Amino acid sequence: MWIDDLLQLFYPRLCILCEKQLTEDEQYVCLHCFCDLPRTNYHKRLHNPTVKLFAGTLLLNKVITFLLFEKDGKVQRLIHAIKYMNNKQLAKYLGRIAAIEMQTDGLFKGIDLLIPVPLHPKKQRKRGYNQAEWIAKGIETICQCPIENDVLFREIDTDSQTRKTIYERHRNVEEIFSLKNADSLKDKHVLLIDDVITTGATLNACIKTLSSIPDIRISIFSLSVVHVL
Repeated sequence: MWIDDLLQLFYPRLCILCEKQLTEDEQYVCLHCFCDLPRTNYHKRLHNPTVKLFAGTLLLNKVITFLLFEKDGKVQRLIHAIKYMNNKQLAKYLGRIAAIEMQTDGLFKGIDLLIPVPLHPKKQRKRGYNQAEWIAKGIETICQCPIENDVLFREIDTDSQTRKTIYERHRNVEEIFSLKNADSLKDKHVLLIDDVITTGATLNACIKTLSSIPDIRISIFSLSVVHVL
């Protein structure tokens, strides 16, 4: 319509990363920047290096990561836009793209439910949304698994993990999650979803809480991960 053309003239859609004008078929990120995003492809390795962050977790089925998070890199800028610039639709878009790229490897086969890592209600009210839930919404459009938001809850509002050591990160998130309506997850294979894995502390705390549910199986999806050797 002519109104859309007029808006595009005065308010052109720009790539979040390079700020070049997007074509009609591009969303949020131009094709050049999208192709340049560093995929981890960890799931294709014989030994997925991210698994070591969850050593000793017997219930863990698989760990799926999409992009490599590097300091001051493109992925960090995308995560920042998702978390702090009210860009929840970008989170949904990237979740959908990740699912499209990875579904051919059978990574979502057998998953019953998607569980976004919850925010504390105070933080979610301040931000206006949970970025992990919007990543899950994108995945849901491809794998057709329902999102479950009514079982895992964050009871304690912890301070930022950014400047903490690995030990401090794990201590900071101990016993911060609780369960309600846990019977709905009995004998289910759930996919925990988060935006970035650094040390695995938060996801380990989620797994520990969920492990009390009989016959549960747990897998992890993270949109990005800090490089793991």
